[in-house]
Formats: sequence, structure tokens, C-alpha cells
Amino acid sequence: MAELDLTLLRTFVSVVETGGFTRAGERVHRTQSTISQQVRRLEESLGVALLDRGTRSVELTDEGERLLAYARRMLTLNDEARAALSGGRETVEVVRLGVPEDYAVDRLPRLLSAFARRNRSIRLDVRCDISARLRAAFETGDLDAALLKQEPGRPGATAVWREPLCWVGTPGEEVHREDPLPLVLFPLGCVYRHRAVHELDAAGRRWRVAYCSPNLSGVQAAVTAGLGVSVLARSAVPASARVLGPADGLPPLPDTEMALLTAEHAGDGVRLVVEMLKQSLVDRLPVAEDAA
Repeated sequence: MAELDLTLLRTFVSVVETGGFTRAGERVHRTQSTISQQVRRLEESLGVALLDRGTRSVELTDEGERLLAYARRMLTLNDEARAALSGGRETVEVVRLGVPEDYAVDRLPRLLSAFARRNRSIRLDVRCDISARLRAAFETGDLDAALLKQEPGRPGATAVWREPLCWVGTPGEEVHREDPLPLVLFPLGCVYRHRAVHELDAAGRRWRVAYCSPNLSGVQAAVTAGLGVSVLARSAVPASARVLGPADGLPPLPDTEMALLTAEHAGDGVRLVVEMLKQSLVDRLPVAEDAA
């Protein structure tokens, strides 16, 4: 039997902890096919099957369950040995952070630059995505902290802020008068999309999806081109767009929330990042409440 390869063991543990090959690849920055190949190499070196691939989710075989405990111990000892022999050099803590796109484009680069200069021992691994996917990544342990949008009152956040929303259209055009109303939306799962269609349905206003984009820039471009109206945070309204409301035949939009989620047993680096994000939102959004 060949010696155990720590790289293959780390990949195996990542697959188990994240629940799949795709998410494991995102964690260790490799493709799904590479992750699958590495697990097969480990299985071939041991002569046993470690994962049951016959189910929709990844499940451990009996041999895989036995190996998992050993793999975690070996990786822990390896990391401890590296730290002990580092000659007193400062270690780097990686903090995996998720943020929505409009926040990332608007303020994050300046904040990260200042934060990095102040905290040389922390390295940020930032993921920018829609809130539904950020929450899923946080709940599976792929993120240490996440700033995301949610419907008000959802429990579990470290802190929440109210986020005013508005209808947005193109100046000089009456696209908001069309029936059914053409909408420019983010993909399914987006809080803004849900708010738009929910309020229109409640008001008895017919609508259709005219354009869908996963990116804020795509939604903004479609709105300013006159393809339809959309729902955006006031801070994300393009300068060339027009804010619409009840006077234009559109229903009022209740606020949503911006929520900050923090993993349990977070380290010092995560807590510093969380405090940076909280401070950055103090002047930008009204505080809704302090979550426990």
C-alpha cells in the first residue's frame, strides 16, 4: 500500500465537509473534475471505495468513515508541525467572506485596501454573489462571514440594517405604463426579485420577465436601455435612471434587510472583518436592530 498523500487527504476531507465535489473545489480552488480525480487516486492507492457515488448526495462508505478520523488527525498534526517550525514568523489567517455585488462594487475595494494595510496577518478570500447563494455557502461552512440581503425578521444574524428599495426605470420613456409590466430581474432566489413580483401580485398588476441578469451591471444596463423596470436599493440606482413610485402606477415597496452572518466559534480575524463591515454600514443604512 502506498504512503498516504496529504494533498489527497485534504481534498477528501473537503469533499466530506462541504457535501460535494463542486463545493470542495471552490474551497480549495480546484475544478470539480480535479477534485473527483484526486479522490479516485486516493481510493486506488488504498484499494477501497471511500465515497458512495450512487446517491444524490456524497455519503461515506464504512472505509471512508474510518479514514476520515485519521485524515483529520494527520492534517491537524501537519499544520501544527508547520506552525511550530515556522521560526516565529507571523502566521496568516484566511477569512472567507461573502458579499452582494452592489456592496462589492460600491465600497468594498476601498475598505479592503485599508483593512489589508492595518492587518497584515489576515488574508481575505472574498466571494461576490447573489444573497441566496451566499446564504447557502455560509450554511454549508464555505464562508466564515457573509453580508447578504434578506426579508425582515429572519433570525440568526449578528446585525441587521434596513435597506430602502425603489422602482427604477428610464427617464423619458413610459415603459412602466405597459401591460403586462416588463421587468428586469435578478435570478430566482433574489430578495429584490421576490419583492417586485410579490408587491405587483398583491396590487393586481400584471407583469412579465423582459430581462434577467445575475449581475448588477447587467440589470442597470437593461433598465437604462429601456427594456423594463426593476427593483434596486436606492444606493444602486444608476445616475441615468429614474426612480418610480405610486404616482407612476407602481405599488409601494417595503424595506428589506441587509444582514451580517458570522460563523460560530469565529476566530480573531473573522471578528475583525465583521467589525469592519458593521462600521462601514453605520452611515450607509439605518440600523434595524442588534441581533444576538
